[in-house]
Amino acid sequence: MLELRIYTLRSAEALRQYATVHWTRHLATFPAFGISTNGVWTERSGGAHRLVALIGYPAGADPDELTRHVMASPEFAADMAGFDPDEIIHVDTISLEPIDLQEVSS
Repeated sequence: MLELRIYTLRSAEALRQYATVHWTRHLATFPAFGISTNGVWTERSGGAHRLVALIGYPAGADPDELTRHVMASPEFAADMAGFDPDEIIHVDTISLEPIDLQEVSS
């Protein structure tokens, strides 16, 4: 299963730090939990400061449960060291289910 996660940050500086320092650390941490990162982008339009990530979870995993497990881990704490979590003002999560295009076109 895939999730699109959209993090809204308080400022351009918080976005820069989160994207270049802390998300870079997540790229090494997540695979140990079976999580893949399929892409990370930033958006700065309209005065918003957002990081958008496309995350993959192992088959049969409960994304919410696995996310809580990761966030409680010492590895995640190390990833986030030096970042004030209050700089993240909102997180949107969109679950994405694939469409079987062969089935649709039949």
